[in-house]
Amino acid sequence: MSQLSFSSFDTSLMVRDAQGRYLLATTDQILEAARQAIEHKMQRGASFSSPVAVKEYLSAKLADFEHEVFAVLFLDTQHRLIEYGELFRGMYPRELVKEALRLNAAAVIVSHNHPSGNPEPSAADKAMTAQLRQGLALVDVRTLDHVIVAGSRTTSFAERGLL
Repeated sequence: MSQLSFSSFDTSLMVRDAQGRYLLATTDQILEAARQAIEHKMQRGASFSSPVAVKEYLSAKLADFEHEVFAVLFLDTQHRLIEYGELFRGMYPRELVKEALRLNAAAVIVSHNHPSGNPEPSAADKAMTAQLRQGLALVDVRTLDHVIVAGSRTTSFAERGLL
């Protein structure tokens, strides 16, 4: 995903207020509209067949949090969305395995954001991903990717050969 400057949008994107007047959109309004559009586009049953689609979806969901959030795309055997979930702050393998079993997921794509703006995986990210992958494998749930979202930048463990 290319980096965008929201300042370039300020003069062209408008929102309508309660009285019907059009005002310049704020960055938060633009991000909320993007989240709603992606939510509408990628509903239950939507296929995540490319890394680009995954990254765009997760960027729209996680880019503007000021704290770290761990999210999961629960997928069926054809990599169609069962459910998107923001499970917790930090990462807890036991909770992820329980939720995957509850949803009868065949695969997951895990993700978390880096509010620092640096999408590089830390040693802790790599260790936790290995733990998550091992725990999910015990119940026959495949870990397809771990995507780190840092603003408009993303890092895919699968693309880097880290899975």
